[in-house]
Amino acid sequence: MRSFNRATATRLCCGAAPLAILLSLSSPAFAQTAPTAPAGTVEATTDQAADPAQDPAQDIVVTGSLFRRTNTETPSPVTVLTADSLAKAGITTAAEAIRSVSADSGGSIGVGFQSGFSAGGVAVSLRGLGVSSTLVLVDGLRSANFPINDDGHNSYVDLNSIPFSLIERVEVLKDGASSTYGADAIGGVVNLILKKQFTGIAGTVEAGASSHGDAARQRANLTIGYGDYADKGFNVYLNGEFQQDGRVSNHSRGFPYNNRDLTSIGGNDNNGADNSLTTATPNAVVVRTTQSDLNNPLSGGTAIANANYTTLNLGNCARGTFTQSGVANGVGCKHNLEDEYFQLAPFQRKYSINGRISVRLAENVEGYLTGSYSNSYVSINNAPRALRNTQPYGGAPSLASSNPGIVLPVYICTAGINCAVPGAPGRQLNPNNPYAAANANTPAAGAARIYYSFGDIDAGSDRTNEVYRFAGGLHGTVGDDWTWKVDGVYARDNLEIVQRGYLNIANTLNAINTGAYNFVNPSQNSQAVRDFVSPDKITPSHSEMYSLDAAITKQLFELPGGPLMVAIGGQVRRESLVNNNQNELLDTYGLTTSSAFGKHTVSAGYFEIQAPVLDILEINGSGRYDHYSEGFGRFSPKVGFKFTPIRQFAVRGTYSQGFRAPTFAESGPRSQYAGFVNTQPPGNFCAAHGGSATATNTCVTGGNPYNLNYSVGRGFVGNPDLKPETSRSFTGGIIVEPTSWFSATVDYYNVKKSNLIANGPLAGDAIVAYYKQSNLAAATAAVAAVGQGYSVNTVDGVDPAFPNALPRLLIINAPFVNVNFDKTSGLDFSATARIPLGDGIRFTSRVEATYIIQYDRHTAQGVQKFAGTMGPYDLSSGNGTPNWRGNWQNTLAAGKFSLTATAYYVGRIKAVATDQGSLDTSCANSLYKSSQAGVPVDRFCYVNSFINVDLNATVAVNDDFSFFGNVGNILGARAPIAPASYASSPNYLTTWHYAGLIGRTFRAGANFKF
Repeated sequence: MRSFNRATATRLCCGAAPLAILLSLSSPAFAQTAPTAPAGTVEATTDQAADPAQDPAQDIVVTGSLFRRTNTETPSPVTVLTADSLAKAGITTAAEAIRSVSADSGGSIGVGFQSGFSAGGVAVSLRGLGVSSTLVLVDGLRSANFPINDDGHNSYVDLNSIPFSLIERVEVLKDGASSTYGADAIGGVVNLILKKQFTGIAGTVEAGASSHGDAARQRANLTIGYGDYADKGFNVYLNGEFQQDGRVSNHSRGFPYNNRDLTSIGGNDNNGADNSLTTATPNAVVVRTTQSDLNNPLSGGTAIANANYTTLNLGNCARGTFTQSGVANGVGCKHNLEDEYFQLAPFQRKYSINGRISVRLAENVEGYLTGSYSNSYVSINNAPRALRNTQPYGGAPSLASSNPGIVLPVYICTAGINCAVPGAPGRQLNPNNPYAAANANTPAAGAARIYYSFGDIDAGSDRTNEVYRFAGGLHGTVGDDWTWKVDGVYARDNLEIVQRGYLNIANTLNAINTGAYNFVNPSQNSQAVRDFVSPDKITPSHSEMYSLDAAITKQLFELPGGPLMVAIGGQVRRESLVNNNQNELLDTYGLTTSSAFGKHTVSAGYFEIQAPVLDILEINGSGRYDHYSEGFGRFSPKVGFKFTPIRQFAVRGTYSQGFRAPTFAESGPRSQYAGFVNTQPPGNFCAAHGGSATATNTCVTGGNPYNLNYSVGRGFVGNPDLKPETSRSFTGGIIVEPTSWFSATVDYYNVKKSNLIANGPLAGDAIVAYYKQSNLAAATAAVAAVGQGYSVNTVDGVDPAFPNALPRLLIINAPFVNVNFDKTSGLDFSATARIPLGDGIRFTSRVEATYIIQYDRHTAQGVQKFAGTMGPYDLSSGNGTPNWRGNWQNTLAAGKFSLTATAYYVGRIKAVATDQGSLDTSCANSLYKSSQAGVPVDRFCYVNSFINVDLNATVAVNDDFSFFGNVGNILGARAPIAPASYASSPNYLTTWHYAGLIGRTFRAGANFKF
């Protein structure tokens, strides 16, 4: 815990905290509690729910248990977010609510994540164990997973699909719960509990924007309900909600979020678009070369020795020009593609329709039926696609446009074949090739190798996710000591992805050979030509889930502390996934070939025993056996206790075992994916390609674009022989409530996850092994020597300037395997103070924080340490595992007015990742090192800690109408620079610092009810 030192505390106090101290005190999870027993007892603490506990007669079922109780105080640590506390924090989506919990850690997917498999989705990763190790429930029941797997293989429920206005509370069980829910609950469980009944009319309208004039938000919801359930025995309600959020461009936020050139602050210049003629930009650059097959633009050779590079349209250089000499000679147009095209936030639009019918069928039997439809649309803009591309994963290497590059022929003609043959219909010299006229008689020696990105063709993706969910059930009692329930769920998640701007291989080659596409002046191209070169790729995918659950509980007999209770139950669940290959025909450059298919049936039986052995001691035990139709099964036990020797103090603890079943992407024999991670070639490689190496083997590019950062692909195929991941975890904590106005908890957790399903765990080692060699044969052998299943799939074309040097590695093959184990441990803190200040004035302060003591991956090569670093770098968004996360909410309420300030804290992150080839966490292994002389090695070794504060005010005009206003990031905190991030573009971490990218925001609205 030394990392949270005096300097950190000083920053808290001198930064956001003064405002927070004056205005309120809060918690990121906004853990709520209200005494459920006389003052001074510990029956309600900072991780307990306020609303359900305020009425002692109202019993509830707490996440992780089958029994009803009058408070949420169980042996397991549970954080509860109530609708009231979320409103005070200005939170308006389920995703924002859940990801605010401090236990959400590495691998979490935020709203600003746009560059990976799951772009547009949002997910939670409790304990940093990954989105597929966190189970998300709605009213205690499962839903369908997002059809696209994160990182190509991790499954999760998209939080964008959850209706926010119906949330009564969110319970976050920060403990293993496979003994109750089965697979995927290793890190914990998020249970979104929706309103059961509603009478009247209620709604919200809201609008807002950022201080920059963008990030516009419009939000509205309306709920109409009829029927007094208590009096008439029925209730029905219908709910609708809508939210729309505008784009935010990188250009609007300026440096360093819009430029890969960090030389002005001591970093590297990784923007080749303003100094390299061979970096593809919307201004085409060509150089004379040979063409071995005049019908095939992919058959070009290396550049003619000492040939000058020519920009086809120097008259359209909006950002000026540059002159390059040495590796390439000529004049080019300056570009900064990140500034011109990239966005920090996509356009998003969500709406949903939800309904529920509740009926008392008999005095002791209740029934319900719910239905919901949600539609989440995300539109992402990308930089234009470049001509220089490798072949699709699984495609023939001969399709690669980077080996060494596409060429424009000397002659074009109507048919696009045999154009150099006299008499070919429409035959003419190619107006896009400036060398054509001089080589009319020698077309094989006059081709123009081209470097270009299609700036006139819109690039990006539009993702529409539709979720249908229906649930129904019967709950009842028999006598005074039996209860029973039967619940059924059907859910389907339909995802349609429209990819824009990707290049159809055959059509692009045809447009080159026919001259249909104008490279000299792209603005003259017709839309028909653009659509021909880059037709939209529309890919539907879906997942589906059916589930039937039944359970009975019985009070057996009285113990000194209360009745001994036992519950047994069973579940049958059918799940299926069709994640179609977006590039199944291998006809498109740059488009993913990932796909996943599978279906299975899961049957399970479970039990739970609750034994209040004494007034001061409660013991709970549970277990569940799950059988999968693939042929494996798993028993998951759990025991817990709560010991309350005095009313002001309690001790609690749990021990559990759990598992995560292989996802369809990991185990399906038809499943495959290729992931790509940015890689900087080492210094020895750069030295062989005209650059140089520093003392730490860091690359100094020497102006050769072949030495710049680039993406290495890793290809994987589903393995049906995989076994489930298994876990054991234990927690232990204390609860104190020394006074009626203050309570606090401290909980320790320790999780070991074994038999990890890893996608190429030695892939980083394989890349390092490749680059230690000086020739391709030796490099190929070195990769194969790393382990079974590792091999070189594809290498880049030779470097035209250094054709005898080792080529870049483009794709390696790597296996899915069960290997290694993780250990993570840490501390959760929470505290709540409710201080009456007299005459209706009340001050409430809540704080929640999580400190990760360790997160270690044990491998055959040694221990990879992730806590406080950018590791595990290959997990989800590559945004790291901060040691500290916390939030602090303070509310001052006076009559009809309340003012709340919520401060969020993320600790410093070291920019090293031990899963990238070295176990050393010193700054010598920073993922980003400056090549400038005199710059300290630790200049970019740390991503600074981050604090932002949101302010929310509410004024109640009367019981039926209130106004509210919110200022997000009121202090205007800026996201710390993070040039080592591969998933953000560029220099920032969306998972932790999104508010610092958007900046100060303003929202206002009104709530009404009748």
